[in-house]
Amino acid sequence: MDYLKGKLALQQRKLGRFSSYYDGRHQKMLFAQSKYRSEFADVFDRWSDNFCGLVIDSVNERLAVEGFRMADEPQADREARRIWQKNFLDAESASGHLDAMVQGSAYVVVWADGDGDPVITVESPETVVVQFKPGSRREVEAAAKFFVDDWGREHCTLWLEDVVCTGGPSLLGYAIDKTERNPLRVVPVVPLQNRTRLIGEPMSDLAPIIPLQDAINKVTADALVASEYAAWPQRYVTGLEIQEDEAGRPVEPFRVAVDKLLQAEDPSASFGQFEAADLSNYVDLVDMLTMHLASLARVPFHYLLKGGQVPSGDSITSAEAGLVAKARERMLHFGEAWEKVLRLAFLVLKDKERAEAFEAEVMWRDPENRTEAQHVDSLLKLQQLNVPKQQLWLDAGYTPQQIERFQDLLEEEARAEMERADKYMSQAEMASIARPNPEVAGVEAKKAAAKPPRGNSGNAAREKAGT
Repeated sequence: MDYLKGKLALQQRKLGRFSSYYDGRHQKMLFAQSKYRSEFADVFDRWSDNFCGLVIDSVNERLAVEGFRMADEPQADREARRIWQKNFLDAESASGHLDAMVQGSAYVVVWADGDGDPVITVESPETVVVQFKPGSRREVEAAAKFFVDDWGREHCTLWLEDVVCTGGPSLLGYAIDKTERNPLRVVPVVPLQNRTRLIGEPMSDLAPIIPLQDAINKVTADALVASEYAAWPQRYVTGLEIQEDEAGRPVEPFRVAVDKLLQAEDPSASFGQFEAADLSNYVDLVDMLTMHLASLARVPFHYLLKGGQVPSGDSITSAEAGLVAKARERMLHFGEAWEKVLRLAFLVLKDKERAEAFEAEVMWRDPENRTEAQHVDSLLKLQQLNVPKQQLWLDAGYTPQQIERFQDLLEEEARAEMERADKYMSQAEMASIARPNPEVAGVEAKKAAAKPPRGNSGNAAREKAGT
């Protein structure tokens, strides 16, 4: 437990920087001189031009779990959805995806409540740490959670494959107060990792963005300082006698302001002004840095750049292709983790078959934003290819619960149509159904008479043989 606490402390120092940048707490006035810091410290302390939040939120808003396919039987899918809804995971999963993209990872803990139902909680990487088995990047050997409750007391929980230990801090580190057997026989903590590589820690999406964010902050700060000192046009006067005070210091002849008029009695005095500083160079530099940021983050340019017309139709599909591909890549990594979470949940329920459903898959909402007309038109074309109706409903964005409700509504509509037909059917129509048509009956009788009796098949064969 002491080892995992030390590992968590190192992890917290690294992750705190990413969280600060996502929240807009950047390094401000980093390159400014001490004079500028003293003059503008209060102004820049409240100012933030935060693109880091947009980089993360533009992907996270497209990651939504619609349901699960646990097995061939629909009942397993409904049970998985019940577990998901009971643990508020529509909202909690979004928080987990957010922390994973900001800090590189999040964690999901699966356990049982007093009634034996699965309890699934999404945990921050600032409170949970894991240790993988030697040579493995997916099998967890140990995990621990360190947290402080509302009373200020510090707690810790250690999960191993065979036991679960709880305790707290002591004079010599952490002491274990209670040890229980682990009924699951596996560590019930699943890492929710963002873009893992074969070697190294999971990456935060903000790692390549922070240097550009600092550069944008620096240039914008320079522009604000220049607007204070150089954007106001400086005026001058020539041919005017300079007045001095008793100490021989020059006295300022005018108090320049917007509502002040400058005048002099000396006819040789001449007034003029210097040109104001041009701040457009700062704007061009910020635009260039923003374009670089958009390219690295695969965020569409119309999310960041000023002016212009927002693309629509096919042009917006092309502009958002990189962002959609980035969202689908996150679905790939996060989906593996959620599948393992649901298998652990069924293990808590002692459902061995579903706990080993390795063919299970997560159903994600379509990350591509399309107009309703485009979407419906594509579905109608898929219908012409004999795509099943339920699959078309899924592609249309309806949840499994809505589709199940559709089936019930269709059955109710069919039942109502049959009852309406029985109620308003004319007597003649009912009689025609009850009384057969004579012509049809005569034709059927002739066909029946023309058939040879089945019992005489042996006699007919003997006559052909001459016996």
